[in-house]
Amino acid sequence: MTHHRLMIVDDHPVVREGYRRLIELQPGFRIVAEAGDAKEAYARFREAQPDAVIMDVTLPGASGIEALRHIRQYDPDARIVVFTMHQGSAFALKAIEAGAFGYVTKSSDPNMLIDAVNGALAGRRVISPDVIEAIARERILGAVNRLGDLTARQTEILRLMAIGWPVERIADTLSVSRKTVQNNHYQIKALVGLETDAQLVWFAIETGLIDVPTEA
Repeated sequence: MTHHRLMIVDDHPVVREGYRRLIELQPGFRIVAEAGDAKEAYARFREAQPDAVIMDVTLPGASGIEALRHIRQYDPDARIVVFTMHQGSAFALKAIEAGAFGYVTKSSDPNMLIDAVNGALAGRRVISPDVIEAIARERILGAVNRLGDLTARQTEILRLMAIGWPVERIADTLSVSRKTVQNNHYQIKALVGLETDAQLVWFAIETGLIDVPTEA
């Protein structure tokens, strides 16, 4: 049987021992290196050349995000799964941006960690459901806050554009000129930070202005 060689990074030896026991119960996995901080993680990665890394982001000194970034600079194909207490979206998005293949919280079922490691080895991202929910919640909240920057008229123009109404129909319905609708179209995109009409549709869905893209 081919064994996948793993490295674990956590500053608590007892926690690392728990990882080791969980992982070595799985057929085909073997721990080949351990580290307790970001600097040691980078050095051990270079020495051991593991197939995948399980890493906490909360480490003494430089964070796991920095270790992740440093390792990925050395090896752009490094398969790293973050396993952490952090359930918020900020750390998760930063970790994924830095190149993490998985992001699993320690409150998840242990099988989720194994799934994430297998996913990373296969080149597939696995994120635990509580983190996906946090990311989605923040996206929606952020979109709702940006919606508050629009006037009532602009909000209505946004809604009608998102459901596919042409400029002429919107102008007739709201009793304004086509030029007013077009000017508001540009202002809306600028105010809420959108570049394309496709993004405008998704923004309308995220804020609850429309349920799904529909034909009018």
